[in-house]
Amino acid sequence: MDKVLVTGGLGFIGSNFIHDLMNRFPESYIINLDSMSYGSNPNNLADIERNPRYRFERCDIRKIDETIQLVREVDIIVNFAAETHVDRSIANPKVFLESNVIGTYNLLEASRKAKVRKFVQISTDEVYGSAVSNQTFDETSSLNPSSPYSASKAAADLFVLSYHKTYGLPVSILRCTNNFGPFQFPEKFIPKIIIRALLDKQIPIYGDGSQIRDWIYVKDFCEVISHIIDRKAAAEEIYNVSAGNEVPNVEIAKRILRLLKKPTELIQFVEDRPGHDIRYSLNSDTMRECFGWKPRHTLNDALKLTVNWYLANRDWWEPLLNEKILSPAPWKEKW
Repeated sequence: MDKVLVTGGLGFIGSNFIHDLMNRFPESYIINLDSMSYGSNPNNLADIERNPRYRFERCDIRKIDETIQLVREVDIIVNFAAETHVDRSIANPKVFLESNVIGTYNLLEASRKAKVRKFVQISTDEVYGSAVSNQTFDETSSLNPSSPYSASKAAADLFVLSYHKTYGLPVSILRCTNNFGPFQFPEKFIPKIIIRALLDKQIPIYGDGSQIRDWIYVKDFCEVISHIIDRKAAAEEIYNVSAGNEVPNVEIAKRILRLLKKPTELIQFVEDRPGHDIRYSLNSDTMRECFGWKPRHTLNDALKLTVNWYLANRDWWEPLLNEKILSPAPWKEKW
């Protein structure tokens, strides 16, 4: 039975992945390491907390001694643990350096000493920076991050690759486009639109809303990660993961408002944030060819599923409401 350490498993993608892993690999045993930071929510995994194949450990990957002890127990590590909100990184870059770079280094060092079978780094399309019209990035494209968040993730990626080249640690890096779906923290773009629309509050959109993102339903991305951890051949892999749903931010807002039967007049354009990339675009042909993978959900179907989940789970998100979610521009005064 493979023992898998999932870091950041109480967060959005991490908790969805643990559910997928439990269902897809019935012989697996999962240790969930999470520091219980602002994006962590124990309710995400309340349904499995007593499962004998699951164990939770509160631990901060910035503390190397605690991390080393847990890594000794496992075969595979999937590292979701990271500070992820771009606006927060503009307000306080140091936290992103400590968690996303130093934390990843600690995991890598522990993995090297424990000789783990595979280290999977969950990265982001933002490490490539903004794509101009008709440009798309593949796995060989240069890294050109714009924000402190994306810079910290790019640095972490390079550390991961260096541990393979220097120490022979088997590693995989997944650079994915924007995820959305159940359990996403309400500060994020899509849930914030849904929640503010339900509360009949204005929807803040940076600039003119023309920034383009490629959206992927979180359950489709979790399937990719499961493919990766089940793969035993390669010792160093980088895969872009995208669904081919490049849509301007303002259009996403309009689609959600239509699903909720709310007026588009709720949209309010606000001053753009510093260093805001205009477009992300990934070529995921390598992933699709290697694994025969393609997303199971269309963008419209996934948006419907997501809206319905937030409608049905008010008891999950209502306790999380705070000024940062309810304010249309919560970080501006700190930039």
